[in-house]
Amino acid sequence: MIYRFCRALLRMFFAIVYRLEPRGLDHIPDGGPVILCSNHISNLDPPVVGIPLERKVHYMAKQELFNVPVFGWLITQLGAFPVKRGGVSKDSIRTAINMLKSEKIIGIFPEGTRKNAGGMGKKGAAMLALKSNATVIPVAVIGNYKPFSKMYVVYGPPVDISEFAEGGSEELEKATEKIMTTIRGMIADHKNSAKN
Repeated sequence: MIYRFCRALLRMFFAIVYRLEPRGLDHIPDGGPVILCSNHISNLDPPVVGIPLERKVHYMAKQELFNVPVFGWLITQLGAFPVKRGGVSKDSIRTAINMLKSEKIIGIFPEGTRKNAGGMGKKGAAMLALKSNATVIPVAVIGNYKPFSKMYVVYGPPVDISEFAEGGSEELEKATEKIMTTIRGMIADHKNSAKN
């Protein structure tokens, strides 16, 4: 109930302030475990990626954020769960896998930080997808978050990484690169179509 109310408010806010337009929503499965893998350009990316969907999206977030009055409560309502300082712990991974096995949606930014935008992705998303047999949906956040300038969030067709299921770290890197290459391609395609 609280999630739906917050989602409705945020949908209105982003539609008015950033003219947010979602595309490709038909690529999101109606059920089953899903991992949304998105590029990362702003702290506003999590709500932008999650609010257009009817299904609730869960995110890992730094433990410190949950200690901020009001904000900590809000991100909890919006589906965030804590990650301890110093990186993703075994507990966080276990929580994520249990969520996926319960057929929930998790949003992940493989680039890790905004400073790494366009760079090499981290292997966590691929690892979680292969361990849980989750559907991997590539997501491209496109725009600059300037008020009243157009923003897009584009959901692509699922990325099949099953060919990497039997390998170790090197295969996870290949799976991650396949996901990131798909996202970069979606961004490039959108920019090219905007020029024409």
